[in-house]
Amino acid sequence: MTSQPGPHRARQPRPGRRIVIVGGGTAGWMTAAALSRFCDTDWSITLVESDAIGTVGVGEATIPMIRNFNAALGIDEAEFIAATNGTYKLGIEFVGWGAPDSRYLHAFGLVGRGLGLLPFQHYWLRARAEGLAGPIGDYVLNAVACRENRFAHVERQAGSPLPPLPFAYHFDAGLYAAYLRRYAEARGVVRVEGRIDRVETQGETGHVAAVRLENGQSVAGDLFVDCSGFRGLLIAETLRTGWTDWSHWLPCDRAIAVPCEPGEPWLPYTRATAREAGWQWRIPLQNRLGNGHVFCSAHIDEDTACDVLLTSLDGAPTAEPRLLRFTTGMRRQAWNRNVVAIGLSSGFLEPLESTSIHLIQTGIDRLLDYLPVSGFGAADRENFNRRAAWEMERIRDFIILHYHANGREGQPFWDALRHMAIPDTLAEKLAMFRAGGKVVRDHDELFDVPGWVQVMLGQGIEPQAWHPLADQLSREQLGQFLDTVRNAYARDVARMPDHQDYVSRLAEQGRRKLEAAA
Repeated sequence: MTSQPGPHRARQPRPGRRIVIVGGGTAGWMTAAALSRFCDTDWSITLVESDAIGTVGVGEATIPMIRNFNAALGIDEAEFIAATNGTYKLGIEFVGWGAPDSRYLHAFGLVGRGLGLLPFQHYWLRARAEGLAGPIGDYVLNAVACRENRFAHVERQAGSPLPPLPFAYHFDAGLYAAYLRRYAEARGVVRVEGRIDRVETQGETGHVAAVRLENGQSVAGDLFVDCSGFRGLLIAETLRTGWTDWSHWLPCDRAIAVPCEPGEPWLPYTRATAREAGWQWRIPLQNRLGNGHVFCSAHIDEDTACDVLLTSLDGAPTAEPRLLRFTTGMRRQAWNRNVVAIGLSSGFLEPLESTSIHLIQTGIDRLLDYLPVSGFGAADRENFNRRAAWEMERIRDFIILHYHANGREGQPFWDALRHMAIPDTLAEKLAMFRAGGKVVRDHDELFDVPGWVQVMLGQGIEPQAWHPLADQLSREQLGQFLDTVRNAYARDVARMPDHQDYVSRLAEQGRRKLEAAA
């Protein structure tokens, strides 16, 4: 299946099936593309955006679930890599979080290999105590590949003892939105250009009836999707939906973003480097490096934060720095009346674990699950909102973990976070891990056991014991088991090509396909 557009499909909506998306950017065009792919022609899909209003456009790092979204749309990966200046991502390197001179990888995929009833970390904890284990990253396939700057699409035979090599992408979010716009418009989505001047509501229900543009044009709909970013034109300004503030746990409230000349080599991972009052991201694309400094304005002023960023770039900046202001938290209702908020309009969690685009994706999934059959049922809305809040709260806890479990003593910003009260849900996870190395995944929360294990160990959280069943191996058996895993992963990675070479070849294939289809 190819991403090239087929014949234009005229959309003739049935009553109650007019969808209006307010706002473009990554959220708007991801939503439009998915609706155009899965909604039949008896739905109309209109997207309203203004060229005069910019988008945030810094969400260039993703997590592996983005592959499911692209695959569902039938997007050709080579074309996608070429069109978005994409590279591959195997994880995130955290520099200076556990202590100023520390670094570790939160790599995608499995940690080691389970044995019997136990996950790998229990055997590793015992082996480390007995002097038999290397760093935990030696037993994570993606971490080994990151260390060697290698990548390949790995296909495993059924029953293979080697794990998969899950991956995500780094890409230019603006180019991705443009790519999806072409996709969506080819499938019948109508784009209306213009700045919204007024939102019209129904007197009895309070539902949004239409948005009116400065030129007088009115765009009416039955279901409205708010992709207007932090502003929340419909969900906040019109419907006055409340906000749950999490800045007492995640106090960073500013980010400065700037691209710079590309570095060599193109590393297959994002880097997050802790700074005095926040952290700095580094995202490698084919044509540039994306950089940003996320910080707390109560501990550092904007000019100083900008200087910190500009003096630590790998190359010369290629644009002027852009300042973003935000408050971490979420809407009390992501779906209010006939408005569904997707993307930054629904809430904001800083990009530390690259979850922004994923939250757009899961918002779209829920929208498709709950498309109204007739009217807007209260039970559907309540269930939608409960699921959205639960997802955000679990991701919130994982991000708080990085800040709370820091070893940067003597710096006021970090000292306050290390001593703050944390959510009960996070406190329970930390207590279980400290006591016996256990991590229990809560239903279908985004971050699984391997992610929690890598970050907690990387941040210096030390379990006091391991599961007693890990003692059933003899010392010799334990050493052989760990050596087998480590050596197998090292051999597997040694067979992979250089990441930059791999991307360059694939991107060239993609460019030829795009040129042939033009």
